[in-house]
Amino acid sequence: MNVQEFDYSVDLLQTLIWQQNNAKNFEALLTLKQEWYNTYQTEFWQSWYRDVFDLRTANDFGLAVWSIILGLPLFIDLLPNDRVTWGFGSFHANFDNGNFVEYSNNIVLSTEEKRIALRLRYFQLTSRLDVPSINKFLKYLFLDDYGIIFCYDNLDMSIRYTYYFDISFRLLEALRQYDLLPRPEGVLVNLIDGNYPAWGFDEYHNNFDNGNFYPS
Repeated sequence: MNVQEFDYSVDLLQTLIWQQNNAKNFEALLTLKQEWYNTYQTEFWQSWYRDVFDLRTANDFGLAVWSIILGLPLFIDLLPNDRVTWGFGSFHANFDNGNFVEYSNNIVLSTEEKRIALRLRYFQLTSRLDVPSINKFLKYLFLDDYGIIFCYDNLDMSIRYTYYFDISFRLLEALRQYDLLPRPEGVLVNLIDGNYPAWGFDEYHNNFDNGNFYPS
């Protein structure tokens, strides 16, 4: 993802023309104004670029703006379950008056998880979504800070993602509920946790496919 660099500098003194070269008061006013611009105008745009424009470093406010632009919620709406609610009587009275942790149907992503989710959505909207492009982006997004994840084409209208690092429950739910893993239209996605050891012999699990095991 290439982010355009901007030049925030403003040169007010270039407005001086040769007739004003000896206008000391006017030049002094412009110099003071230039100093203010150097300090505050540049600082403002640098902060805006860092905290809002750049998805790699955006803060929670900037991520909320991107959430609206990309149409991606930054929380996970947990589906209701059929468990019996604990409490007294027919209306589960007194449930909220003990030292129980309050339960919410929504889980909010952390700041870094929001960045990952929004960058995945941005890539979905701006890429061809072929497997080489997806793997290139996955390497760029995850390899240095998290670990290995790659996409494999099963050649049957499905692709398989395999990851070898820990993913939080929140981010995993976001990937599933909001269909964030890039894929071509109409292609099924399978997500595999590669942290579990594979059965087989020797370093590369030799002979794994040569027995009478049922293929997964």
